Amino acid sequence: MAETLFERLERLLPGGRGVWIPMDHGISNYPEKGLDRMDEVVDTCIQSGVDAIVLQKGALTHHFERTGWNGFVCHVSVSTIHAGDNSGDKVRVASAKECLFRGASACSAQVNLGDEAEPEMIAEMGELTGESIALGMPVLGMMYPRGPNLKIAEDDSTGGVAHAARVAWELGCDVVKVPWTGDSESFAKVCASVPIPVLIAGGPLGASFVDLLEIVEQSVAAGGAGVCMGRQVFGAENPANHIAALRAVIHDGVSASEAAEMLR
Repeated sequence: MAETLFERLERLLPGGRGVWIPMDHGISNYPEKGLDRMDEVVDTCIQSGVDAIVLQKGALTHHFERTGWNGFVCHVSVSTIHAGDNSGDKVRVASAKECLFRGASACSAQVNLGDEAEPEMIAEMGELTGESIALGMPVLGMMYPRGPNLKIAEDDSTGGVAHAARVAWELGCDVVKVPWTGDSESFAKVCASVPIPVLIAGGPLGASFVDLLEIVEQSVAAGGAGVCMGRQVFGAENPANHIAALRAVIHDGVSASEAAEMLR
């Protein structure tokens, strides 16, 4: 019997928390550090206990057929760095049914609030959640308030992130990924704005991972559900110890300073 949406959510977010690793970056730009050894990194992530890996559909088929693992999430939104002013327009390239057929346990799509193509991205997200619920597949909304038309209220300490999370939930997403707001007080407002799990993005490669662990600890204390963090993990020299540290903070309640010892 096929899993229900709630059963899939519990598997991908055990206890309501998760370490999700997106590796869809190669379609936007390549070369990308770490993705030149993708089989190795995917295997390391699985062996190290990540809860989900987010991939574009072609890569997902390859890795599902190769590993048989049931934690893959199919990201259906695409743009590349070559699109000029349209690079923020994420176009949809797969249906929920195709994602399921390819071996995905969930779907994912992106909306850039304030982008010229925001209406189209919102429409595509709504269509995806409608298709997915009929198949019992959770949907992750990757939500970024960063387009040129973005309007932030003066009293919005979240910088539009709470609104971005709210858009995801009201469109039917089951999980949302948003940027870190800068402090636990404002991030708590984001988490309070929706009744679905809120994951934080990891930011660009190069930031201190020890500092990121402290942010993850703060986000969880503020009500966050974990991370959807890519380059900081797959681009690391030793992804396994980065995953162990993230799991320690998110699933085991270990402090960031203690978890940092795992990076040595």
